[in-house]
Amino acid sequence: MELNYKTYGQGEPLLILHGLFGTLDNWQTIAKKLADHYTVYVPDQRNHGRSPHLPEINYPIMAEDLKAFMESHWIYKAHLLGHSMGGKVAMQFALHYPDMTDKLIVVDIAPKAYEGGHDEIFDALRALDLDTIAEREDADAFLQNRIPDKGVRQFLMKNLTRNKEGGYEWKMNLPVLFTHYRDLLAPVDGDAFEGPSLFLRGEWSPYVLDSDLPAIRKLFPHSVLDTIGSAGHWVHADQPEALLTKVMAFLGNS
Repeated sequence: MELNYKTYGQGEPLLILHGLFGTLDNWQTIAKKLADHYTVYVPDQRNHGRSPHLPEINYPIMAEDLKAFMESHWIYKAHLLGHSMGGKVAMQFALHYPDMTDKLIVVDIAPKAYEGGHDEIFDALRALDLDTIAEREDADAFLQNRIPDKGVRQFLMKNLTRNKEGGYEWKMNLPVLFTHYRDLLAPVDGDAFEGPSLFLRGEWSPYVLDSDLPAIRKLFPHSVLDTIGSAGHWVHADQPEALLTKVMAFLGNS
């Protein structure tokens, strides 16, 4: 199984992992700027983007996907940057394969289990009958009453693609993501990762709390938690330059 990906630049390898409902396109702007110093790989994770649709998804499996991806590209150690679900994949990988992990950057997610928060999105997306959609505007109009935040709708609709035969389909494997949603809310586990780790959170995001710091430090004893002001959960969209500055400083290219 080969993940779809794009690569930029040259230098030490750096892998960027997107979040739930995301694609590699979400991180292209950041990736291109980091490409001045690194060979940046940005894959679509399983059941997302243009990567294979498979019947299972959880963090151990996605960590294995990442290991296979690295080995197939002759990458034996890399910096990892992951956002949200991608941050958990990066954490799981670092805990299980510390010798293949250089520096770890986790954006707006903790290693804990979460209660949820995507139920309305799943309900809206599953209620949308793609057979009735003639134009992208039709999908947006349907989703507007159920997902009033325009930015969230635009993010989700990046998954909408036109069929060669006509009509639309989701790039993501929506049925599997829905079925295994609880697996994506689960915590990560493993022996402590002793390498340098940076946890970045958005000032306005509820995903990483001060009370999460002991759990983070238990699994990642050499970690630092930093906050990016005027940013929510999508830190890379809200404050890309601030995030880039902190990432570069941590990696040693400030």
